[in-house]
Amino acid sequence: MNRYLKRALEIAIVPLAAAIVFFEQTLIKYLNIAMAAVARWPPIAKLEAWLVSLPPYAALCAFVTPSILILPIKFIALWFASIGQYELALGALIVGKMLGTAVLARLYRILRPRLMTIPWFGKADTWFFYWRDQAYAFVKSLPAWKRVSAMVQQLRVRIVALVSGLFAR
Repeated sequence: MNRYLKRALEIAIVPLAAAIVFFEQTLIKYLNIAMAAVARWPPIAKLEAWLVSLPPYAALCAFVTPSILILPIKFIALWFASIGQYELALGALIVGKMLGTAVLARLYRILRPRLMTIPWFGKADTWFFYWRDQAYAFVKSLPAWKRVSAMVQQLRVRIVALVSGLFAR
């Protein structure tokens, strides 16, 4: 491949890929924490215990159901966009995506053992995470990612020091 074309593609795609990796990792981390807290509420804990007891294909249906339940939020976003309320449309999409991601991640965490007993699901799961990890490793090996990661780490240290100093008084 032409080195100029390769460099142009790198400049165009790498920041986008890095932003997606960073956003996804951060979002999943904090949504998992939030959903674990919600799961301690007795009715949710009881629902999760029931979900874990489902047979594999019923667990698969439970796993894909949130994607269908989030559909009304997407229609609301479409309606907002159709009347020119683009900020509300974007807000609805963001809320829907975060809610769907949070619920789906929690369901994946609790239903994965059952889902992995379905042969095609196990293969798809392994394939997906292999390629995702390869993409993450590529992005994280880039010099730009390493520089930005170091800057973010320094910023975290400064924020922790600032917050600690405020509460130490």
